[in-house]
Amino acid sequence: MLHGMLSRQTMPSWKYSISGIAPDKTALASGRDLRVSPKAAREICAYIRGRRLLEGQQMLQNVVSKSQPVPYKRHNKEVSHVTGLDGYHAGRYPVKAAREILKLLNQVQANAEFKGLLVDRLRIAHMAAQRARVIRKYIPRAFGRSSPYFDRLTHIEIAVAEE
Repeated sequence: MLHGMLSRQTMPSWKYSISGIAPDKTALASGRDLRVSPKAAREICAYIRGRRLLEGQQMLQNVVSKSQPVPYKRHNKEVSHVTGLDGYHAGRYPVKAAREILKLLNQVQANAEFKGLLVDRLRIAHMAAQRARVIRKYIPRAFGRSSPYFDRLTHIEIAVAEE
């Protein structure tokens, strides 16, 4: 009984937030419940959305090596000014989120190659980051007390289209 249940494939209970795409010219990838900041993931998604796939991968590698900052457009209160941004003042180097999104870009590239799409002609058509559930943890304090702290998770989805 258990073996039959494990061998049965089930569809995921979630869906992509993009619709109306041609399945023969696009490839999708999704990361669910990633342990990255939703704010950093949102800013990275806004930064590389609409660019070519290979260009986006190179930009994220530069962010991981801290040679290129990500401009913070929405979540920019008390964010320091960074040189190297064209048209924006506030920026950061979200290395952890950039590593996870770079993994997703590599996955969507592999999905596109499997479908027979040309990698040089791929453009990031859709990229979104949504807040996921929150893991609540506790830190023990003095005199028998404890303080909660939260580990926020993020859903990230990517769609690339061949031009």
